[in-house]
Amino acid sequence: MLRWFKCLAVILTLSLALSLALGACSRVGLAYRNLDVIIPWTLSDYLDMNGEQKGWFNERLKEHLSWHCTTQLPGYLDWLDSLQVMVENNQVTEAALQARTQEAKDAIAQTAREITPSAIELLQGLDDKQVAEMNDAFAKDQRKRQDEYLKPSLDQQIKERAQRMEKRLDDWLGPLSTTQKQRVADWSKALGDQNTQWIANRAHWQKQFSAAVGQRQSPEFAQRIETLLVNRESLWTQAYRQAYAKTEAQARSLFVDLMAESTPAQRERLLKKIKGVRKDFTELKCLKAAL
Repeated sequence: MLRWFKCLAVILTLSLALSLALGACSRVGLAYRNLDVIIPWTLSDYLDMNGEQKGWFNERLKEHLSWHCTTQLPGYLDWLDSLQVMVENNQVTEAALQARTQEAKDAIAQTAREITPSAIELLQGLDDKQVAEMNDAFAKDQRKRQDEYLKPSLDQQIKERAQRMEKRLDDWLGPLSTTQKQRVADWSKALGDQNTQWIANRAHWQKQFSAAVGQRQSPEFAQRIETLLVNRESLWTQAYRQAYAKTEAQARSLFVDLMAESTPAQRERLLKKIKGVRKDFTELKCLKAAL
């Protein structure tokens, strides 16, 4: 995901036990002001745009940011308000989290649909050298993730996953109790070899994306890219589809249990964090003009 899109996804999927890289987006306003890509992956990690492409891209970026800030962010304020009420009333339930999660997915899909035409236009203008560089970068990405997430033994993968989650939760809830730490450990163990399915599916998507870009002048190109960027789930492997459903369910269960065991101080810290995100949104000049 691109940096800004990742930040957006992180905020909107907070209800999934804060299971994404929360540290990647500590301040929404800062992320907005430093947004340098607008398609659903970190473009700079995979290819270099030439001067003409960068100029076109920067102009299109301004248009997308204006649209997003004035039409989408007001709805995020309502979403954050709903999340805040859940925590304040100590009503973090499975049903409530499912509702917030679906709202988050809908919001992300709407943004993906809006920016996809720009992604298509940019990709159609790539030369063969840029496409080759992108494919090489995909291969490097796959090797890196396999080394990091698959080479360790399964026991080590489970241990490291729990440690990453504890670190994220510590930022949003504060230090976990012994009971909460054990719950995180149980959550990580329940996911088993989820890393295998995640990385395999990522490689599967990249392969399809590379194939589509290789045929970027074909009449079917726009539709193929829209499917890859907007309807990604339709292209998931069957194994990953099952693993993802399990991951979502386990994340909801984890967060419900953690909040049930939470202290007043932890809930207050979480509320402060939510309010901080909301404040960052409301301080954006474009949003002030829209409200």
